Amino acid sequence: MSTEHEIIVDEIVKLLRGGSAHIGLKAALDGLPADARGEKPDKLPYSIWQLVEHIRIAQWDMLQFSLNANHKSPKWPDDYWVKETAPADDKAWEDSLKQIENDLERFIDLFKKEDIYKKIPHGSGQTILREALQIADHAAYHISEIIVIRRLQGNYK
Repeated sequence: MSTEHEIIVDEIVKLLRGGSAHIGLKAALDGLPADARGEKPDKLPYSIWQLVEHIRIAQWDMLQFSLNANHKSPKWPDDYWVKETAPADDKAWEDSLKQIENDLERFIDLFKKEDIYKKIPHGSGQTILREALQIADHAAYHISEIIVIRRLQGNYK
């Protein structure tokens, strides 16, 4: 029999990885043509590349904050959004996606082993639970924007 704590941890890990009620990033990007990564649809302020990078930067920041008392967050909002609308090349795209995946798994490892309710000592009241919910909520929000852009581009199933 699982404890209530184990049930909460398992459900939040599912939420972090995507699925259930929210599609994950990999599924949202599946089949995306390379030339569509940097396209900015009319009247939208960002491209899919800029959204992917924003997810990467914000998630990295939340992970580092959770791990490191000496971490300095990027300047909001300027350093959370890249100016370039498209990745420099396929390697930049793949590196960004790999960092998102790796950082997420590092956070999940931390989430599974830490007291998720204990306040982060160098924070202002944040807990690992709060950071997990923020990572999941933030990613879900921007993944939905990626899907909208793909629909506007006509390349989403």
